[in-house]
Amino acid sequence: MLKQRIITALMLIPLVLGALFFLPLKFFALLAALIFLLASREWGGFVATGSSQWLPLGFCLLLGASLLGLPVDQLWTPHLHPIVIGVLWCAVSWWLLGLLLVLRYPRSAELWRSSTWLKSLFGLVTLVPFFWSLVAIRGYNFYHDPMMGAWILLFVMGLVWAADSGAYFFGKAFGKRKLAPAVSPGKTIEGMCGGLFTASLLAIGVTWSMGFVPAKMFTVLFCSLLAVLASVLGDLTESMFKREAGIKDSGNLLPGHGGILDRIDSLTAALPVFLLSYLLLSQEL
Repeated sequence: MLKQRIITALMLIPLVLGALFFLPLKFFALLAALIFLLASREWGGFVATGSSQWLPLGFCLLLGASLLGLPVDQLWTPHLHPIVIGVLWCAVSWWLLGLLLVLRYPRSAELWRSSTWLKSLFGLVTLVPFFWSLVAIRGYNFYHDPMMGAWILLFVMGLVWAADSGAYFFGKAFGKRKLAPAVSPGKTIEGMCGGLFTASLLAIGVTWSMGFVPAKMFTVLFCSLLAVLASVLGDLTESMFKREAGIKDSGNLLPGHGGILDRIDSLTAALPVFLLSYLLLSQEL
């Protein structure tokens, strides 16, 4: 399993970097739409038997309608389009609710366990903001510096990867107190703190090397910590839905890693939280 994970990761890293830095914005949006489609299909496995067929169709129709009304090359004019900002607020509201569901699990599952439409709605408010956050960050300041958004996306992804690695090693070394035992017994509070620490080191190193003034460094660091905390919640929320569905992985598309959702679950929360918090604190709304 470890060998498969390493091989798959080594194959994915150059593909991710290539997509970030070499795909034009519209083609990047098409790739994001493909990820959205695959993730929607896997979310169908959380909803009900047979949902993996009709759910992605419904999700993609809604996403397609939003793309017709909001072309990706017109997201920043110069501020982020109000519709996308509304989507980001919906995402934050959903993740606050998701936090309550995780904290109260398994009792909270009594509210949605048998509801197909609620579980579908949870998937919609997870994946649609993820798509628009991905595209919006990639398109940030696109016409003045086409690569800026790519570097920001890589930075947020790096935060999540650093937090995951830090949580693993700190959890192995010091983990004693369970973070959410009913949802994910392997995660510990010490591991989460270790993840926050390693992600903070990355954020401080990046902002210092780029010569940010203290105020901007604090803004980026604060947004980074919020994003890392959100990434933990994204991971736990997907684990909760998988536990209810009685499955270990959301899919088997990525050998050693599971499905697409298993790879992006942390980012579905981290990206919209980072983007909205940064826009608010930097007063770019």
